[in-house]
Amino acid sequence: MACFFRRRIAAKLGRTLQQSEEAFIPALSAAPVFKKQQTADFKLSLSTLRVSGILPSSGDIQLQTEDLATRLKQDSVVEDISAGCGVINFRVNRTLLAQKILEPFGNGEDDKFGLNSELFNNLKRGTTLVEYSSPNIAKKFHAGHLRSTIIGNFIANLKQTLGNNVIRMNYLGDWGMQFGLLGAGFSQFGSQEKLKQNPLQHLFEVYVQVNKEAEHNEDMRLAARDFFRQLEQHESQAVSLWQQFREITVDEYQHIYKRLGIHFDIYSGESFHQDQAQEVVHQLQSRGLLKTSEKGTGVVDLSPTGDMSSICTVLRSDGTTLYITRDIAAAIDRREKHRFDEMIYVTDKSQANHFHQLFQILLALGHSWADRCQHVPFGLVQGMKTRSGEVVFLEDVLDEARARMLHNMSQSKTTKEMDNPEDTAEKVGISALIVQDFKGPLQSDYKFDWDRMLQAQGDTGVFLQYTHARLCSLMRRNEGIEAVTFNPSLLLEQTSVSILQHLLRYDEVLYQSAQDLQPKHLVNFLLKLCHLIASAHRELPVRGSPQDVAQARLRLFSGACSVLANGMRILGITPVHKM
Repeated sequence: MACFFRRRIAAKLGRTLQQSEEAFIPALSAAPVFKKQQTADFKLSLSTLRVSGILPSSGDIQLQTEDLATRLKQDSVVEDISAGCGVINFRVNRTLLAQKILEPFGNGEDDKFGLNSELFNNLKRGTTLVEYSSPNIAKKFHAGHLRSTIIGNFIANLKQTLGNNVIRMNYLGDWGMQFGLLGAGFSQFGSQEKLKQNPLQHLFEVYVQVNKEAEHNEDMRLAARDFFRQLEQHESQAVSLWQQFREITVDEYQHIYKRLGIHFDIYSGESFHQDQAQEVVHQLQSRGLLKTSEKGTGVVDLSPTGDMSSICTVLRSDGTTLYITRDIAAAIDRREKHRFDEMIYVTDKSQANHFHQLFQILLALGHSWADRCQHVPFGLVQGMKTRSGEVVFLEDVLDEARARMLHNMSQSKTTKEMDNPEDTAEKVGISALIVQDFKGPLQSDYKFDWDRMLQAQGDTGVFLQYTHARLCSLMRRNEGIEAVTFNPSLLLEQTSVSILQHLLRYDEVLYQSAQDLQPKHLVNFLLKLCHLIASAHRELPVRGSPQDVAQARLRLFSGACSVLANGMRILGITPVHKM
């Protein structure tokens, strides 16, 4: 694997420059692969060595590069060393490259490939709490919550893969004045019968109706305030109805999450922290942090000079708490219950200021662990429509992705006979949604495009699934040929070498993803792998080749298939085996 070669090169550098080999690991990286072009396997950045003080930061960097390259000697592992522009290139023995990269796939360690890398030694392990998805109860699952759901799932999967204990939390919007409206509206427009038949659709209809009524009817507004007051005071009838709405919603949402292949360890919500929020207000008071504004609201002054130029409202003038007050209480409660080492919130970028204020207030209250809380923001999806027009609900998007994919599969000449084409179309459609979403930086807005998203030949989720299914088919057709041992010297063609070189980068891609929590690195790595595999399918036939050549090529395809499947699972994609 990559760490074997990285260590050997680092040891060589350490002996030459009389430094610990550990000092060179961050400066070494696997070289990117270019199609049909021989490239080095690793490159050493001289600027990194200058910044870290291993080499003098003054003087001509190119002279330093050439001087160091001539001092380093080749051996049985490193066959060629050359100076580039501010980098030194290393080419390793090709047979050894195939042997070391493909070794784990003969030992039943497919899932561990790339995970024992020394790159991960300085990552903080421990308990990571990820809060994501977080839709509002008593409403159908809006398509706008898709991004938070799949990005949060990716982050949770990545952290878990890298050895963290991960707590997946769904923090539901289950409190606030809208439940006063819904409760009052249900007593007038609601029907328990309709609630049983189509729960969220009926609640949605009641909500629309009661909002219209409240616009011109003061009695309805008063009834809504009265119902919410009953809820806040835990009056049994109001609480019972609210609980029914909450349970119905979670049940309905779980069907959607199951379709997406997503699960949560904890379903929490604002309602859990309404009493604790009052305790937060007392703490702010006792520390002298709570001020009263001219409007009579309770505020915390977050301005550096204490001139009230930047304030955060935590209390309404009537003494009731706000969303941020409950968020402060929730964060403190989670820390006490779960003793997390880091907490990650996944929401759209419009909430950046909310989280900035939340972390500031937690620090002001003496909670130093707030420094280990992070907001991962994302941009908006533009133009997400179904054939029937503007989309509102995620279920409609998933249904349409499945229907379109099923149609495309039925039109394709390469589609195989399968037991459950609907299930395959569903999985492939969802992977298309995920890859379209993950290809660019998370903070960017992007334009939703059905046709581009579902192409089988472009850089899409469909292409990932097609490649995986094709590799599985190759393994099935050649069952019994692949041996425990294989001859790595039979994988010296440039097409084989390109795949092996690309696999060298897998641990670096995971490390980069762990640093900035962006899925684009892994998506682009897997798409490139699929393009290299497509070339190998054409140029490295298994059938008709001598047995030892067929065995070696199958080991290469098997290794590539495992890495592709592992990477897809981290992204939250379920690989299909037939397509």
